[in-house]
Amino acid sequence: MLMTRKSLLAPQGRRRARLGWMLTTALITTLLALNVTVMAAPSGETRLKDYLKGLNTLTSEFRQYTLSADGGRMIESEGTFYLQRPGRFRWEYRAPMEQIIVADGDRVWLHDIELDQVSHQSQSKALDGTPAQLLASNEPIERHFEISTWDPGDGREWVELQPKDPDGQVKRIRIGFIGEALDTLLMEDSFGQITRFSFLDTKRNPKLDPKLFKLDRPIGGDFLEIQ
Repeated sequence: MLMTRKSLLAPQGRRRARLGWMLTTALITTLLALNVTVMAAPSGETRLKDYLKGLNTLTSEFRQYTLSADGGRMIESEGTFYLQRPGRFRWEYRAPMEQIIVADGDRVWLHDIELDQVSHQSQSKALDGTPAQLLASNEPIERHFEISTWDPGDGREWVELQPKDPDGQVKRIRIGFIGEALDTLLMEDSFGQITRFSFLDTKRNPKLDPKLFKLDRPIGGDFLEIQ
């Protein structure tokens, strides 16, 4: 889905689709905070299991690229990501459009700074039908995904997650590590679009201000509740 200013100003149905798309891409990364049980795991799965062990909070700078099915670049953005288990995260997009996405454990909030517009939705509904619903339920990943290794020969250790539900929005997720560090996440959706997250200056288990996971309603502007 190509985000344009026209789509930002579209009717509520399109706003719902846009919010759902953004949540899907953003929330996929929060799968990294879930529990994984892997028996006799190959190296990539072992890396994922080791990385998740004892993970409570996470911060990282990120760069996000989305490619169309034919390989053309559609969206490029960057910002800062904060995660606190269970069920809380914050994405601050700085470019090309300033936006903040916050999950407070009850609702998911999207603040479009350029448009001075806030959309919000029940967290359970926002996550419904996406792999990120696992964040709220804290279910093991392997209950919903086939877990395997992937080796494109780029020097990273990769683990691939393929949804067991063939009708979901996400076709596959690939998580790449360099040494002990989370480096890259690739998500391919049902339309053939590929979203790539590159993580920079990642900090594991830092102390985070609880206020990061609250979004105060700005004075003025539009305030939209999505049912």
